[in-house]
Formats: sequence, structure tokens, C-alpha cells
Amino acid sequence: MTVNAIQIHQTGGIDVLRWEKIEIGEPAAHQIRIRHTAIGLNYIDVYFRMGLYKPAAYPFIPGMEAAGVVEAVGAAVTDLHVGDRVAYGATLGAYTEARVIDAERVVKIPDGISDQTAAAMMLKGMTAQYLLRQTYPVKAGDTILFHAIAGGVGLIACQWAKKLGVTVIGTVGSAEKAELAKAYGCDYPIIYTKENFVTRVKELTNGKGVPVVYDSVGQDTFMQSLDCLQPMGTIVSFGQSSGSVPPLDIGILSAKGSLFLTRPTLMSYTASRQQLLTCTDDLFAVVQSGDVKIDVNQIFSLKDAGKAHAALETRQTTGSTVLLP
Repeated sequence: MTVNAIQIHQTGGIDVLRWEKIEIGEPAAHQIRIRHTAIGLNYIDVYFRMGLYKPAAYPFIPGMEAAGVVEAVGAAVTDLHVGDRVAYGATLGAYTEARVIDAERVVKIPDGISDQTAAAMMLKGMTAQYLLRQTYPVKAGDTILFHAIAGGVGLIACQWAKKLGVTVIGTVGSAEKAELAKAYGCDYPIIYTKENFVTRVKELTNGKGVPVVYDSVGQDTFMQSLDCLQPMGTIVSFGQSSGSVPPLDIGILSAKGSLFLTRPTLMSYTASRQQLLTCTDDLFAVVQSGDVKIDVNQIFSLKDAGKAHAALETRQTTGSTVLLP
């Protein structure tokens, strides 16, 4: 069948996002076909477009998360049926009206969660889950530093951390984003364009620093993030919106207090079906309970994906953004 999709034939700016017709086939034994109803926008989409992350081949369809309705199932698929509402959050190829995908990579959307909410929360929500519950499991009484706290992952992580009894320090780029972060429970938003976040973190922690920094900004914040940590603290570098972190002399980690460094990805944390279900079950539970609210603050047409990328890259977005086929 023929559908419309955004394809990338070469790396570059938003002009390489091309709206084209593609052919998709019938699902194989362990696959399903989904008709997308909403597609999530994430910074990893920009990384793939620019060539920072490499697809298996060109042209390729970007996008990592979406929600939709099952249109067809393969012969060996028994737990999903035509008409089921499903979503996924760590599989390349989402910027399309419909697609074929391995059944084990999707999960059913629970009642009470809309398709747009599901599309907006899968990758970002699962990222918040593994960061806070697995990479560095936070506990009540901890104080953490979370960069870009007004972004999609940040606002989810902020609410989740507060539910777990954590004090949240977050960096933002403007007074408006500081107010937004506060509304979602951030105890101490720091406007990094106006004050030195290292100095402020030390003030807020009586000179001790924090046990963990979650850093998706990369180049602009990484070295200063190390200075915010307690001895034997952990820096979780899970993105690079400002550019890649330069090569590092690991001796710096010992010099600054026997620090731990990890560069995790959602794909590693959801590699098996059981890992995926553990992550999504936890996520769906906190959303259904009302402890974590998912706000879709921007909506674009899928064919206008370039406009969405431009808004994301110039930090004009807050919370989650979805693309509608």
C-alpha cells in the first residue's frame, strides 16, 4: 500500500526532510501494521537528520515514537489484534502515515490515555523512567540537578522525582521556562543565561554538591556539571543538544572526586521485551495515577516536520510536541 512519509536522503538542515510517497508491505509472521494517529518529536530526530546518529541506510524515515491503531497482524502474533490502540518509543521510522513494525516493540495503550498523550510520552517518559529508576535510582531526600528541566523529558522527570521525594534543581533558558518548571514541581529553577549554575548548586547544597546530574545538553554544560557533583557522584550524559562532549581525559573523574560517568540510551534499557514492559508498566502507572501529567504544548502537521524541528532546535518548545499525519 502507498502512504506519505518524511524521508531523509542526506544529512543536513530542515530542508532535507522530504514529504514523499512510499510503499509498505504486509506484516511478516511476527509483525503488525500500524496506522499512525500521532507521532512524537524528540531531539534524537535532529541527531539523525544531522548525521550525529547513523541510520542503517539512506533514504530513511526518522522518528522514534508514535501511537496508532493496528491495521493488520502477522500469523504468529497472538496478543495484538486489528483495532487495538498501540504505541512504541524506541524504533526508528515513525514519520509516516503507517508502517510495519515488530510486534514485540509495541505496547497496548491503557484506557484513559489518549493517542496524542501516548505518542508524546513513550520515548520521553521511558527515558525519565530509566534515568530516575535504573541508571541512578533516586531516593527520598536526594537533591538532583537536571538540565533542560522545561523540556519534554525534563518536565516528566521533574514530576516523577517529586513523587519519589526528591528535591529538584533544574536549569532553564528563560524566566518563562523557569515559571513553567516551577509549576511542574521544580524546587529551584536556575536561568543559566543569567547565573552560574555551578555556583548556585553549591549555594543550594551548602557547598556539598549533588549526588547526580542528568545532562542532555552536552558540550555547553558537561564540564561544569562535573563541578556540581559530590565526591563519588554520577554524571548521566544522555544527550547533546548543544553539541557532542569533547574527548575526555578520564583522569578528570578522579581529580574531581572519583566520579562516575555513564552515557546511556533508551535502546539499551529496553532491548528485551521484558525490559520494555517493565519500563512502560512503570510509566503508565504514574501517568494513570495523575502523579505525572503529560502536556502536549505544540502540534504540527507531519508534512511540516521541518517547522517542528526548527522550533525544537531554537528552544521555542516546552514539554511535548506531536506531529499529526
